[in-house]
Amino acid sequence: MDHPLIDFLIVLAVSLYFFRKKPTLLGFIGWSSLIVMCLTAMLAQPGPLMCLMVFAACYVGLFVLAFLFLCILCALVDLNKPQEEDSRFYRFVMHLYIEALISLVGLKVETAGLEKTPKEGRFLLVCNHQNESDPGILLHYFKKSQLAFISKKENTTMFAVGKFMHKILCQLVNRENDREALKTILKCIQLIKEDKVSIGAFPEGGILVKDKLSHFRSGMFKIAQKANVPIVVCTLKGTSDLFHNIKRFKRTHVQLHLLDVIPAEDLKGKTTVEIAEQVHAMMLADLGEEYRIEC
Repeated sequence: MDHPLIDFLIVLAVSLYFFRKKPTLLGFIGWSSLIVMCLTAMLAQPGPLMCLMVFAACYVGLFVLAFLFLCILCALVDLNKPQEEDSRFYRFVMHLYIEALISLVGLKVETAGLEKTPKEGRFLLVCNHQNESDPGILLHYFKKSQLAFISKKENTTMFAVGKFMHKILCQLVNRENDREALKTILKCIQLIKEDKVSIGAFPEGGILVKDKLSHFRSGMFKIAQKANVPIVVCTLKGTSDLFHNIKRFKRTHVQLHLLDVIPAEDLKGKTTVEIAEQVHAMMLADLGEEYRIEC
C-alpha cells in the first residue's frame, strides 16, 4: 500500500537537511520545486510525466522570481548617493547569486593555500586578471574577508554588477587621471583603517593580454604600506577560457592559489616599485614562464 504522506515527509526532511548544510540559491529552488512536486503527487496523484512538468514549471517560476528580486534590489540602489558602510544584506544576497552563477556557468575551481588567509585584521589582496569573472570568484572564496575591489568606472554600467559594487564599498578608479586615481587609493586606505572592508585589486590595471602576466601599476601597493596591513598574494589560472567554454557547454577548470601573505612589517623601507616587482615575481613563479611577457 502506498503512503504518499510518509513519502512526502521523507522528502521534506531530506530537503531541509541538505538546505541546512548548504543553503544555496539553486539548492533552494531545486528542493522547493521537488517539495511542490511531491505535494502535487500526494494530493492529485498525477502520472510521472505530469509530476516532471510540475517540477519544471515550479523550477522555472522560482528562477524567474529570483531574477525579478535581483532587479528590484538593483532598482533600489542610487549610484549618486554616497555609500559609507558595507551593506551586509546586499553582500549576503550577492554571495547567493555569485554561487549560483558559478554553478550555472560550469566553473570548477581548485583552490590551494586559502588556509593562509588572515583570520583577523584587514589586508590588501592582489591577483592577476584574466577574465571579468575574476572578482566574483575571489569574492566567493574569500567570503568572510569582506572584500571591496578597486574597479574601473565602466563596470558600473554592467547589469547588477555596478549596483552591488556600490553597496559593498568597491572603489572606482580613473586610470587616465593620476589625480583621481590617487583619491581612490586614499579612500581605500581610509576604509581599511576604519576597519570597514579589506581591499582587492588587480595590479595589472585590467585585462591586457590573454594568459600573460602584464607589468604592474605599483601605486596600489601604497594602500598596504599606508594602512599598515599585509598583502595577500593570489593567482588565478584558467578563467580566460570561461566564455569560450560556455558557448560550447564545457566545464571550465580554474586554479585559485593563495601564494603567500607578505606581513606589513616586510613592506617598511621598500618602495612601491620594489613591492610590485616582488609580487610580480611570486605570481610568475606560480603561473609559469609561459605567462611572462617578452620585453
